[in-house]
Amino acid sequence: MNQKYDVVVVGGGAAGLAGATTLARARRSVLVADAGEPRNAPAGHVHNYLGREGTPPRELLADGRMEVVSYGGEVVPATVLTAKPVEGGGFRVTLTDGREVRARRLLVTTGLVDELPEIPGLAQLWGQDVLHCPYCHGWEVRDQPVGILGGGPMLLHQALLWRQWTEDVIVFRHTGPELSPDERAQLAARQIQVVDGEVTAVETQDGRLSGLRLDSGRFVPRAAMVVGSKIVARAELLISLGLATADLEIGGQVAGTYIPADPSGATAVPGVWVAGNVTNLMAQVITAAASGVTAAAAINADLVSDDVRQAMTAEFSPAQERAAARARRSGADGQ
Repeated sequence: MNQKYDVVVVGGGAAGLAGATTLARARRSVLVADAGEPRNAPAGHVHNYLGREGTPPRELLADGRMEVVSYGGEVVPATVLTAKPVEGGGFRVTLTDGREVRARRLLVTTGLVDELPEIPGLAQLWGQDVLHCPYCHGWEVRDQPVGILGGGPMLLHQALLWRQWTEDVIVFRHTGPELSPDERAQLAARQIQVVDGEVTAVETQDGRLSGLRLDSGRFVPRAAMVVGSKIVARAELLISLGLATADLEIGGQVAGTYIPADPSGATAVPGVWVAGNVTNLMAQVITAAASGVTAAAAINADLVSDDVRQAMTAEFSPAQERAAARARRSGADGQ
């Protein structure tokens, strides 16, 4: 454990790299452990990122890694296996590349995993023609036939929202609960059709979505399909440090799990911060990057306070010892 860092950043996505850049610019020693598994890898482009609109996700991350390194930070292609508190403060961090390093603080930005409905053909089109966020993909499928898959807690919200981008929206109730009269009335008011029956397959033509097959055998052509995936934080490392996940409930249903933190990203475990989708399941790329900067500033402020404490201890301990020695001598003289 001969390498010591002010901060080890676990995760090399937008949140982790933005946080690492901020810390490196603050002249902190930073190590980023990047497993190379970004959530948005299947997507063709990043959207709503000011100044980087339409950038391929991996290009954005490659540029981010170069920025971290340009300020003296380190980025390694590795996963953190364990992070354990050590006596005297800080953490012992073990990486899959065989290294074991010491970190004064941890910034965990491990993101989340999308748990998709088990429908044949669906996962292969995830991030391309199978979508979840209209702000990320709505413009790209504007005026095209879009299907909304039922079964999740946000079915009505999704259907009405996607209607903003196209007039051709069909709700596939699938395995979801029966829609209430009020829900059906809202959909009808916006000319959104409802199709009953379970979706049994996602069909393609020339590698692109062609439509959905129902259990009745009916085929409904669609150019894009919207699913409400269950979103689960990648929290194994944080759980091993003593943290617990919380449920994100929407409409009385659990939509996902996340790690709670305060607005700066500080968790209930001293010295551990989180940023990005591991703590904010709804964060887009630019939001995740911003949270990384916020957490980095809080971590640096915490380290500044720690630096001051250490400096004061080093400066005043000898003086305090001399004062104690004088007091002992005075006491002895008075006896």
